[in-house]
Amino acid sequence: MGDNNWTRREFLIGMGATTAGMALSSCAIKGNTGAKGLTEEALAIKPVVRSQDLEKPDITVGYVPVNDCAPFAIAWKKGLFRKYGLNVKLNREASWATSRDGLIFGRLDAAPVVSGAVTNARIGAEGARHAPLCAAMTIHRHGNAMTMNKAMWDSGLRPWYEYQQKYGDGALEAFGRDFRNYFDNQPPERKVWAVVLSSAIYEYFVRYISAAAGVDPLKEFRVIIVPPPQMVTNVRIGAMQAYMVAEPWNTRAITGNEGIGFTFAQGKEVWLGHPDRLLGVMESFIEDYPKTYRSLVKAMIEACQYCSKPENRQEVAELITDRSFTGAKPKKPGASLTKFTGPAILGNYNYGGFDGKDRTIAAADNTIFYDIPDNLPKQPGEHSTFLWRSRSIWLMTQAARWGQIHQFPKNAEQLAEKGWRTDLYREIASEMGIECPKDDYKVESKEVFIDKKAFDPSDPVGYLNSFEIRAKSPIRFFMS
Repeated sequence: MGDNNWTRREFLIGMGATTAGMALSSCAIKGNTGAKGLTEEALAIKPVVRSQDLEKPDITVGYVPVNDCAPFAIAWKKGLFRKYGLNVKLNREASWATSRDGLIFGRLDAAPVVSGAVTNARIGAEGARHAPLCAAMTIHRHGNAMTMNKAMWDSGLRPWYEYQQKYGDGALEAFGRDFRNYFDNQPPERKVWAVVLSSAIYEYFVRYISAAAGVDPLKEFRVIIVPPPQMVTNVRIGAMQAYMVAEPWNTRAITGNEGIGFTFAQGKEVWLGHPDRLLGVMESFIEDYPKTYRSLVKAMIEACQYCSKPENRQEVAELITDRSFTGAKPKKPGASLTKFTGPAILGNYNYGGFDGKDRTIAAADNTIFYDIPDNLPKQPGEHSTFLWRSRSIWLMTQAARWGQIHQFPKNAEQLAEKGWRTDLYREIASEMGIECPKDDYKVESKEVFIDKKAFDPSDPVGYLNSFEIRAKSPIRFFMS
């Protein structure tokens, strides 16, 4: 199929005003709705760090109303911020763009950012303001999914794991055939896929899986940016046909909930073990307030450890249903409080569908906050909050692959070292008695990627040139 004659920039500008207006009217958030005050549990905590010993004990921390706000909610409820001498004002952000830009423009001291936001701010990728963002820890891995609408189901598309079960090694080819058949019968306005942020891992996953199946994502459909809480509504009104977002906004879409779509694949099925959110700050925050920063990272590591324990997950899933966090409470009387937030945290994940079949699958790795389940490959001492700098390099390869930067950066390793502060994490974790991997870079084996293509960070340009479908193809990439 030919191009749809809309440039990416034109479409983003055109959709920007529409989705922004919908976000504001639909959320109906007036001012800061973040959790306020101190709980009884927090008041009972004895601080191990005195506030007066920190350079800036009063800080503002953002979060977005998706499941991965859980560690922030727990750090507030359990008094972990207070334990490390911090007085934190939590600020609910409307989108991942406002979370990132709140850091860049100084409105927020710290906030979670989508994987790719730090890297792409460093390299100045399309849609990312050039800024010295930093992260020293991962908030969680996995916890996201791709939702397709009922029309895509009716055309024959099914959850990815069913393609694997039915076709084995031919699963990608079979999916690609069904995917293309859907697009061949649609007008341009019904070829729209939404993600939460430009130049970030969700956009890369959408493009990656499409290209792996032989469907060129630069020609067959458009990618737009929509805030997480607006995904379901926008599919219902036909503004887009599919989206990728963090839970609970996939679970809300399925039959028995909103009934507008089904889960095609979780992000873990594209790249097993991938990082989802990082704890972002500006470089100046680390330099100006080093003690404060250490306290913040320690509080968040402890919060991630708490969220990771199986015996705490029910509490975590219930806590984040509060309006201060996701506000994802079921309206039907008698429904489980964790109907929306629970599946990706408790582990019983329902892919949905429109044929009455139960597609609930139990798994320990739907959202990984700290302890890494045994089905994932891991290094000695590795835990989920540890940052691999090699993964920043992978994100740069995708920015180059999809034309968001003109060339792969010659100084990629230096950029990774400045943005992904594994060195600082290792120091802070050591103070907490936490063991870490000795290396900063690792090879990602072919088994963890949906297309069975391994990633070696020592040869990112070779990796880039191995992809047949990419921007500017067949022009080959070189170090800039």
